[in-house]
Amino acid sequence: SPGESHAPIWAPDSRRFALASEAAPQTLNSFVKLGIGHILSGWDHLLFVIALVALGGGLGYLLKVITAFTLAHSVTLILGTLGLVELPSRLIESMIALSIAYVAFENLYRRDTTRLIQRRWVAAFGFGLFHGLGFAGILSEIELPRANFLFSLLSFNLGVEIGQLMVVIPAFLLLTLLARWHWQPTLRRAISL
Repeated sequence: SPGESHAPIWAPDSRRFALASEAAPQTLNSFVKLGIGHILSGWDHLLFVIALVALGGGLGYLLKVITAFTLAHSVTLILGTLGLVELPSRLIESMIALSIAYVAFENLYRRDTTRLIQRRWVAAFGFGLFHGLGFAGILSEIELPRANFLFSLLSFNLGVEIGQLMVVIPAFLLLTLLARWHWQPTLRRAISL
């Protein structure tokens, strides 16, 4: 009808694009908030990104690993929510727990940190695939609006990214400031423990 705004949205039941009504701004707001709330209350995901940041490595390292993690979990969040990739939740949750333990273990026991910094993005990407399926599991418990399905999904993912940055940026800045003190390696080990 005249005066309504429309945006292309994926309709999962018909596998075609449909139109969304002017409810899209409300959908954006509510699903961004949901994504932020999920990541800030999701200790497993927070522990993983903090373990990634705890290694140090500078801004280039941070951008590389967080980008790899974001790309991976965004892909599997979308594929999992659309029902194109499904794994048992027990496996997904176990892999998420393993991701935290693996990265923390490397922080504690790997001596060649230069090489670890160069290749950590691979682990961030690989484990990020499972974290995305974990996010998709949360969305499967919520009935996404059919008219705004893709828009809701992307809004949730945007919220997850905002929430992730709300943790990663302060943690990175704090660890960068603390790098001047001689006890900073002890702090990094404590964070990994």
